[in-house]
Amino acid sequence: MKEVIPSWMQPIYDGFHFAPAVIDGDYLRCSGMIGLRPDLSVPEDPKEQFTLAFENLRGLLTEAGLTFADVVEMSSYHVGLRAHMQAFGEVKDGFMSAPHAAWTAVGVSELAVPGALVEIQVTARVPR
Repeated sequence: MKEVIPSWMQPIYDGFHFAPAVIDGDYLRCSGMIGLRPDLSVPEDPKEQFTLAFENLRGLLTEAGLTFADVVEMSSYHVGLRAHMQAFGEVKDGFMSAPHAAWTAVGVSELAVPGALVEIQVTARVPR
């Protein structure tokens, strides 16, 4: 197993002792990504949060030499799932296209970061 830690996520890795992603055989397995700004704050606007979460995921995939086209599975955890599903779907479709990854969306009561509305976890195939 090889850890993937973008430089901006090093403080999170050091403070909370988890890898943002790991390469496990033929797959990159990402930890859940929240829509954090560079200063690690979370915007109040849902669409901005969702966009940042996908941008942060793109950066993590890029660190491993991958793109959203390599993603085979996504799980998303939502505070206010029904209220934000349309906006989330619009943002998602701006980053991910066909062929579409498998996706599970789950409503939750809270996430680890106060104010966070979504956490997105993906698995991507690592080309040989």
